[in-house]
Amino acid sequence: MTAVLALASSLLWGLADFGGGLLTRRLPALVVVVASQIAAALVLGVIVVATGAWSEIGPQLWYAVAAGVVGPIAMICFYKALAQGPMGVVSPLATVGVVIPLAVGLTLGERPGPLQYGGIAVAVVGVVLAGGPQLRGAPVQRQTILLTLVAAFGFGAVFALIAEASSTITGLFLALFVQRVCNSLVGGAALAVAVRRDPAAAPEGGMAAVWSVMPALTLVGLADVAANGTYSLAAQNGPVTVAAVLASLYPVVTALAARGFLKERLLAVQAAGAGLAMAGTLLLAAG
Repeated sequence: MTAVLALASSLLWGLADFGGGLLTRRLPALVVVVASQIAAALVLGVIVVATGAWSEIGPQLWYAVAAGVVGPIAMICFYKALAQGPMGVVSPLATVGVVIPLAVGLTLGERPGPLQYGGIAVAVVGVVLAGGPQLRGAPVQRQTILLTLVAAFGFGAVFALIAEASSTITGLFLALFVQRVCNSLVGGAALAVAVRRDPAAAPEGGMAAVWSVMPALTLVGLADVAANGTYSLAAQNGPVTVAAVLASLYPVVTALAARGFLKERLLAVQAAGAGLAMAGTLLLAAG
């Protein structure tokens, strides 16, 4: 069950990234992040009220608050790094954040078997290669590397924090709602600062442009929420070391979605990475 839930997370995160990437062709990236998170928060708010999840308020929610603060900061750093480029370096390097939930699992006493250790190594290498690493070209700026590493470890921290934010299904609904509210507040503040510094950071066409793609923004936000939820369940029901690696396969999903829907050609290194990621998945499941 852990493997199934974690793979569901990678599928949902991959599709959310793909959809978000398409939307950034029409709207500024920060606008896409904030609008999708607000939409998701509104839907989750209805679910929380309908299920009575408010009764689950407790100290664990601070993990959700922390995840909601760290997440947008990581995303902003990631987008800035992508803008500076090259993407062929930034995208694969951003996957190193998986070491944080792996370290948490090992610290808590998890000890994967030899086959699972092999699967972890193969899958991580596959994910990095699936991002299409740029092996040659101009040197990468130190600031770009720093921003990417901040984003990577921020993403890894969100993995670890959201897994600790709840212990029941209704509690998970509340934790995800709190996380999205914090995401919206932090992202909204960043957007306000960006627009004040540069009016071009606002969407061209104003709110009308945002409303025109609101259904798609909502789907992206909900896919991200569902991915967080399935990952949390995966980490609670099985080894975090396994759940974290399998959930981190989302770059493979994004690359394959671009290949399937946009007819983008995969680089040879990306195809090899996808194959290694799948092989690592099989080893983890077999172990």
